[in-house]
Amino acid sequence: MSNSLCWFRSDLRVRDNMALEAAFAIGPTVGLYIATPKQWQKHDDALIKLDFWRRNLLELESSLAKLGIPLVICQVADYAAVPAVIKDIIEKLEITALAFNAEYPLYEARRDEEVSMLCQALGVEVEAFHDQVLLQPGSILNNSGEPFKVFTPFSKKCRANLYMPDTAGTVSAPKLAAPALSAITKLSIAGQCPLKDVDWPQADPVWADRWPAGEAHAQKLLKEFSAARIRDYKKNRDFPAVTGTSSLSPWINAGVVSIRDCWRQATASHQGEGPETWKNELLWREFYRHIFFHYPHVSKKQPFKNNVGHVPWRHDENEFKLWCEGRTGIPIIDAAMRQLLETGWMHNRLRMITAMFLSKHLMIDWRLGEQWFMQNLIDGDFSANNGGWQWSASTGTDAVPYFRIFNPVTQSRRFDEAGDFIRHFVPELEELDNKSIHEPGLLKPEQYPVPIIDLKFGRERALAAFKQQ
Repeated sequence: MSNSLCWFRSDLRVRDNMALEAAFAIGPTVGLYIATPKQWQKHDDALIKLDFWRRNLLELESSLAKLGIPLVICQVADYAAVPAVIKDIIEKLEITALAFNAEYPLYEARRDEEVSMLCQALGVEVEAFHDQVLLQPGSILNNSGEPFKVFTPFSKKCRANLYMPDTAGTVSAPKLAAPALSAITKLSIAGQCPLKDVDWPQADPVWADRWPAGEAHAQKLLKEFSAARIRDYKKNRDFPAVTGTSSLSPWINAGVVSIRDCWRQATASHQGEGPETWKNELLWREFYRHIFFHYPHVSKKQPFKNNVGHVPWRHDENEFKLWCEGRTGIPIIDAAMRQLLETGWMHNRLRMITAMFLSKHLMIDWRLGEQWFMQNLIDGDFSANNGGWQWSASTGTDAVPYFRIFNPVTQSRRFDEAGDFIRHFVPELEELDNKSIHEPGLLKPEQYPVPIIDLKFGRERALAAFKQQ
């Protein structure tokens, strides 16, 4: 009987996992996860995100064991060493088929291409599945046969072409993997080590309480959101003091819940505009993955647009440090940045406000902000984070026009009218009234920082910079 290998990456689940279903259908299956600590550092993966992966891998290991599928854990430095691990495990476990779910950033795509070529040379069947997306990149093109560069027509065509089965595919009938788990642990596969011995970052106990691991928890969150809050999602999603979003992004990003399950739940809700608005947010995620697939240069810290090279980005270390630490003297900016530092997550509306403040008012290179978010977000998603930053900095596809610059005070008054969010994360301001709490510069410097920039000056400087050719 053929032995198959399922290579897990950002798909840490059993339910509705295309690669796992395919491997399991072939015959006795072995799971594989390859940790690459130096690659994590190159990718600026946040410590809180790495710990989230660790905890979800523990849950995955347990779920697979119930299906008779052992999970082999290996550790190598970076992607360059991955093919050797795959070759070793193929030969020692007599693997005849490899299945994995595709990833779209440039270096991940190159890694997968090398592994696929290796498998072909070894006579091993290999198949990559488009499990991270609703529709395969390359399948959604405009009338000229070109990739979409604007979101709205892209989303319309996605909806027109999307077929979603009512139920998720599952791996249900246990089979005993061959060789048996006890034998696998004695094979000395290249880089093999227990999960606990991987070079994980030191964990903060708070992380596990705030961000529980596992498919069961992710499914519970999805069902709770779909049963109640999704109805008012359109109305509440922009208000950071309200629990109006799904907050599912960490589990979606790690692949603990599938994007198809999210779409199914939203479709089944039948609660007006809320579900459709959330589905639109899922399609933004989809859009940026398709952009990465078609335009790999954005994976290399390059702007999507080729006509923004004249913009004189600043590299003011002090101003950048104050922004990172939430000490800009602009209340809503500081509250948002402190939320990120305290929780490892930031409300989506605030991501736009803080990104535009850095890239427009301060004119600091958007790539520094993109990196900082990746270094601190539990849901740091390379394509979505890059797309969001380039949108805010007016360097990306379908980006906000350069002359549209959010005024953070106006945004604060509109989306945190009573100042509840600011009071929670900037307690220095909690005694101010609901109007004054949004205003920068009202307190003495020893109580709260003086604003690092005059907002009018920052806006005018940005407009002048972008106008230059």
